[in-house]
Order: sequence, then structure tokens, then C-alpha cells
Amino acid sequence: MRPHWENSIAHFDEQVDIFVGEYFSDASRRCLFVAAAGFDPRSRHVAQLLATALGDRVEGIFVREERGRPDAALVAAADDNETRLKVIMPRSRVLAIPIFGDDEAPIGGARIAKSLSELQIDADVTDVVLDMSALSIGVGFPAARILLEACERSTSRSFHLMIASDPDLDDRISSEPGDRAIAVRGFAGTAHLMGILPPAKMWVPQLARGRGTALDAIASYVGECYKICPMVPFPSKDPRRSDVLLAEHQSRLVNEWLVDPRDLVYVSERNPLDTYRTLSMLTQRFNETVKGVFEPQVFLSPIGSKVMAAGALMAAIEHDLTIQYLETVRYEYAPADHAAAAPQTVHLLLSGPAYGDYPGGQVEEE
Repeated sequence: MRPHWENSIAHFDEQVDIFVGEYFSDASRRCLFVAAAGFDPRSRHVAQLLATALGDRVEGIFVREERGRPDAALVAAADDNETRLKVIMPRSRVLAIPIFGDDEAPIGGARIAKSLSELQIDADVTDVVLDMSALSIGVGFPAARILLEACERSTSRSFHLMIASDPDLDDRISSEPGDRAIAVRGFAGTAHLMGILPPAKMWVPQLARGRGTALDAIASYVGECYKICPMVPFPSKDPRRSDVLLAEHQSRLVNEWLVDPRDLVYVSERNPLDTYRTLSMLTQRFNETVKGVFEPQVFLSPIGSKVMAAGALMAAIEHDLTIQYLETVRYEYAPADHAAAAPQTVHLLLSGPAYGDYPGGQVEEE
């Protein structure tokens, strides 16, 4: 268990700049940085922060997610980002990850898991940083789990999660979902099921703009649920964002999912720890409610904000939950017609010597 996650070390916005500048300026720090090299304009933000503080003491692995039918403009943007990332972080390499196999089955999670499991992290690396800003859930979640567990096996290495978030930009990215809902690699969440009692499913889908088709496909795969608890952002950068999402998805919420308004889950759009704590409490209460009558199964579908998704990632790891997801076939992106504002930045320290003897530097077995 990781009880320190309740109050993990976290920084936001200008605090992140201060932390990176002070922590990574220590000449003893050696960093392995893993991030995306895609079309997303946020791809370079965290890399630039770290490179400024670390210089040649950071090595980068930039993941290029390869999809079968990419938009030519997005490929050009990804090529440009890749070139710039190599300039920002000269000690780096690009890791091409095919998202779909020849039979159109999603294989991105398996490929990133294999690549990172075989990775030999240099002994002098003190910190591993995963930038989730532009990684898909199907690739980013397996990467996070493998890197976290690798760091937890060391007594002197820390694992950091960082995100450059812009909810308005998220709304300008649309996607064409695949046709196969899957459990994300490493997040099947069935290890605790005994098969003695009938299952009771609770599904917590994250509502996001333009993702109705994906939500419908995932709902069909999850099947009949004891409870559906849609997750919406509040508080949020746009105070009305949750209202807009509820209006967009009103038909499926009311007519198809039969959601009780009291079952809506409100979590902060800015702080992943709020999502983690809320989902942890929800899971524990659900488990207690059905204990002895049903076997509880909790499904999460984080398909929107990466900050909220990071909290879902933590809850899924801590409580062995299923991440049910629909991989994206292709993206479309509508750039803003004005200069983009600086993204909101989040830093989480998920493991490492900073936690001392408190259970967290090393995992305490149940």
C-alpha cells in the first residue's frame, strides 16, 4: 500500500518552476525523462523546464505514437516537436510505438510495456520523470506503472509525474475512436476476484467534450452496472465547464445510464490528488456496501483532462481498479486563433527517499 499518496508532495504552476529550479539544480541529480513527441503543443513545456535546470544531466526518451491514418498537418506538427525536443534535450532518443496491430487490435500498451520493462536505467539516475501531458492513456498508464514500480525497487531513486494542462486546448482536440473497448495494459483489475459471489459493477466515466461515441462503446463493453457515477470537473478553469458537459451528455445520462444526480462525482480540474482521494473514498465505500453479497468491480474511464486522469491512475494502482478505455484511431486539432496561454503545470512526487521511513519510499505489502 502507498498511504503517503493521501498527502503526496505536489506543486502547481509557479511552484513547479521553483521546485524544478531548486531541486534539479543540485549537481548530484541525474534524470531520466520520458515524454511524448506528438503534435500536441504542450509536448515541449516540461522538457524545457527540466533541460534548463539539469543541462546535460538529463536523458530523454520521447515516445512517438504511430497511428494508421494520421492527419498530414498533425504529422508535420509532430515532426517539428520531435526536432525541437532533440534540440532542447540533446541526450535523447525517440521510441516509435505502433498503437494498432495489423489486425487493428490495440497494441500500444503492450509495446510500451515491453520497451520500458527491458530498459536498463543507469545506476547513477536519481530521478525518473514521466510527462503525461501528451501521452495517450493507453500508453501513458502502462508507462507510469512500470516506471513507478522500477523506482520503488530502489532505495535512492525518485519517481515524478508531471503534466502541462490546458483544458481549453483539450476541447479543441477531437478524436475518432476505435471499435474495441479494452482494459488498459496492466489495469485489468481482476486479481482480487474470487468468483464465489456474483459481481457488482460500478463504472466511473470521465465526461469530456466530443467523446460521446467513445463513452457509448465503453458502456456497452462494461455492461450492466450496479451504479454509474460520471466524473465532472469542479472546480474548474471555466466555472461552467461541468454544466456544459452535463448538457452535452444529458440524453445518455438520463435516458440510457439512468444516473441519479446524487451520483455525480465532482473533482478538481487542477489537483489530481483530489481525484485520487475522491475515487479512493468512493471505492472503499462501494466495497463496504456490497461486502458479503457481491464481489465489487470498479471500472474507471479517464478520457478527458490529463490532470483528472492522473488521479484516476493513482486510484487504479492503489486499489487494483480496471481502466476501461477506447483507443483513438486518429486525432483532429483546431489551433486557437490567438496566442495560447501558458499551460497549468502540475508536479507529483509519487515515490522516493523524500518520504523517509514513512511507508512510501518503499511499498508496504498488504
